[in-house]
Amino acid sequence: MPSAMLSAVLEEEPDLYEAFPPHVDPTGITILTDSPPGKKAPLKTFEEIQPLLQQGRKRELKPLIRENSWPINSPVRAQLWPALCRQHQHGKSMLDGFYWDMVTQVFGTVELPDKPIMLPPFVEATHCLGYHLTRKGRAVADRVVSVLGYACPDITYSPSLYPITAALLHFMPEEECYHCMASLVASKEKMFITQTKLLNEVTWKTVMQIAKKYAKSAAQHLSRLSGAIGPERIYADWQWWILAALPFPHLVRVLDCFFHEGIKVFYRVALAILILFHKHSSNQNSEWYAEATKNGADHAIDKFCRNMPVTPTKLLRTAFTIRALSSQYISRVFIKTEMTLKSKQVITGSRLVKSRSSDNLPTSQSQVNIQMMSHTLTIREGAHSPGPRALSMGVYPIQAIKSQILDQSELFTLWSWLPVRITMYQPVLLYTTEEHGCSLTTFFVRVEHHEPTLLMIKTCNNEVFGAYCSTRWLERNQKDERGNRQAYFGTGETFLFSLHPDRAKYPWVGCVEEEQKKKQQEENIQELKELGDEEEKKVDERTPHAKNLFMAADSTMITVGGGDGQAIWMDENIRFGKTDRCSTFNNPPLCPSGDFEIRVLEVYGFAGA
Repeated sequence: MPSAMLSAVLEEEPDLYEAFPPHVDPTGITILTDSPPGKKAPLKTFEEIQPLLQQGRKRELKPLIRENSWPINSPVRAQLWPALCRQHQHGKSMLDGFYWDMVTQVFGTVELPDKPIMLPPFVEATHCLGYHLTRKGRAVADRVVSVLGYACPDITYSPSLYPITAALLHFMPEEECYHCMASLVASKEKMFITQTKLLNEVTWKTVMQIAKKYAKSAAQHLSRLSGAIGPERIYADWQWWILAALPFPHLVRVLDCFFHEGIKVFYRVALAILILFHKHSSNQNSEWYAEATKNGADHAIDKFCRNMPVTPTKLLRTAFTIRALSSQYISRVFIKTEMTLKSKQVITGSRLVKSRSSDNLPTSQSQVNIQMMSHTLTIREGAHSPGPRALSMGVYPIQAIKSQILDQSELFTLWSWLPVRITMYQPVLLYTTEEHGCSLTTFFVRVEHHEPTLLMIKTCNNEVFGAYCSTRWLERNQKDERGNRQAYFGTGETFLFSLHPDRAKYPWVGCVEEEQKKKQQEENIQELKELGDEEEKKVDERTPHAKNLFMAADSTMITVGGGDGQAIWMDENIRFGKTDRCSTFNNPPLCPSGDFEIRVLEVYGFAGA
């Protein structure tokens, strides 16, 4: 341990094992106190801090949290961290037991499963940090993150979410940890956790920009040491300097402030690390200069953080005494960087036309999802359910689906594409060729009264694709004003998808028209966006007819998508089909050959929808 750290007083507290929940292994946790007893004023208790929280006196609370260096085994965090997180929740709080209802719906039981829990795709496997959690504690963290992923299917990339969950679990039980994470994800006033790749990139570029102005010498020093890899690659790992490399006592003190002030604390700590690294490596005879020249600046910073030569208090003091660095400036840099990256995506053609990636989904959707579940789908005192529902809250028991076509990962991806309100309902297998035979007549008997439905096809070449169909198949029998049967029916919520070999969602072109269109079409798109807040996206009559061909069926075939081709066409024996580009969804053929033979067709409905 570095000499500066040795100056700290190490104490093995007798209540070390009592300070943490049973899913934490405290044997590897070192207790650090920054100064000998009596040198500073006594540390604040939660009872002394609580009135400031209750009265919303956030400015007064900020210096208290920054200055009170509670030891890692202090009982204050069991109350302080949940209270800090509750400040940021949007709307009413969830009822007790809400989380366990969700767990039961997702996993079928509240017992921890013996097998590993499948984590959401937004998690980075290399950064599932457990810190001092036991094996059971890691399973608890997996479950919290998994349930949060089901509740917020629009989170597409959030590598910091797992480590922050794991850190919370060191000081609180599972249910309280979930409520804290839900509050942080849904926070509107402050940002805590980025939820897309775009915003993740914005954060490290923000750190780089801020460092160039407010840690100029340190940034220039890092740039010189970075060599061929360049400073960008080093800054891209900025959050792992804090979450993965800092000693756990340092991280916990950083999180004390983070849960109150938001991600700007991480920005400041990252700059403090750069400043301290510069101080300890500017001399060419220093250990850290040698480490950087030998193994690279990226490895040197990581190792420097793991062997942080200053106490947690000194680290925070360095972070919070960077002169003139304001929250307003950080926000301006962040917004400007975000706008720049988004404009580059448009210029380079990274559009949402085919939705091959959900990176540009707005982070506010997580706020909407959590609010929907906690306000609408949990019945509170004096409130009423919005109508008959099969579930009491917004989680789909995806683990209970026994599909012959999709595995759990593919099901998770598909469910993340469904309209949010539909994920609130129990999926029901209505028809499968494996059990009900290959007959269009049987298909209609079992499926036609259900709305919406989900068609999933697996071909004999193992391609997997399908469609979300927003309208009942019974509509095929409806007649127009002249008494003629309607050829096509459906709404703009219908979409196509492919899951193997490629994963992609193809929404209605009326929702995602390319920006290079005539002025009149742009006005149409704006009207469609305004209508998009309604339960269904009604077809704008001014949209070309060829782009409104959603669903069609008769006694000899069923079709999804039309106009210059049919996206999915299946024959009356549900054996052969074809796929082509169509104007309604602007999709490529969903399998390379265009023609396919059906191995399995599954159709799901949603009970209570």
